[in-house]
Amino acid sequence: MRQLGLVAGAAATALVAAGAITFAVAGDDGRSDVVPSADSADAGFARDMAVHHQQAVEMSYIVRDRTDDEEVRRLAYDIAQTQANQRGMLLGWLDLWELPKVSADPPMTWMGMGDTASGKDGALMPGMATNAEMERLGTLDGKRAEIFYLQLMTDHHLGGVHMAEGCVRACEVGVEKRLARGMAEAQESEIALMAGMLKERGAAARR
Repeated sequence: MRQLGLVAGAAATALVAAGAITFAVAGDDGRSDVVPSADSADAGFARDMAVHHQQAVEMSYIVRDRTDDEEVRRLAYDIAQTQANQRGMLLGWLDLWELPKVSADPPMTWMGMGDTASGKDGALMPGMATNAEMERLGTLDGKRAEIFYLQLMTDHHLGGVHMAEGCVRACEVGVEKRLARGMAEAQESEIALMAGMLKERGAAARR
């Protein structure tokens, strides 16, 4: 429980810090005139991660209704709130840059992976659950719902970390790079936390 609180506190601190600088889009090198193009890594990451985060929010609210376990419900609430806030920031930057929130290019094109994102049954990007998996989560209760959620969210976070690290390498807008770095660090901490929660329930991550 204490570990969960520390993770939640770290995520909240990161959000406050990130929110305090959303009024600017200056790069880490001090440039204040960085406005990315529609096909840039900055725009691609903002669009794709907004979609990726939305599924995590939906998944988290589903499990909150399927279990009474306070630890899982608290984790789900923290993930939902954190990722909903970050999604708002990403979409807000696209508005600020006057760039479209959707693209004709396949997801992950900005990472050179446009030809590998299958989109199979709703799983548009790495780690995303399929439509069938989301439906199944909504039919489970108690411990079974907890385990499946933790497994799905572990996969989801692994994909999210991969994307965030891609932005850290390729994005040019400093504030976005900092947010991506914070995402990767927070989600890696939550992956470790969920591994312990799965072990307590006699289960393990799917990969």
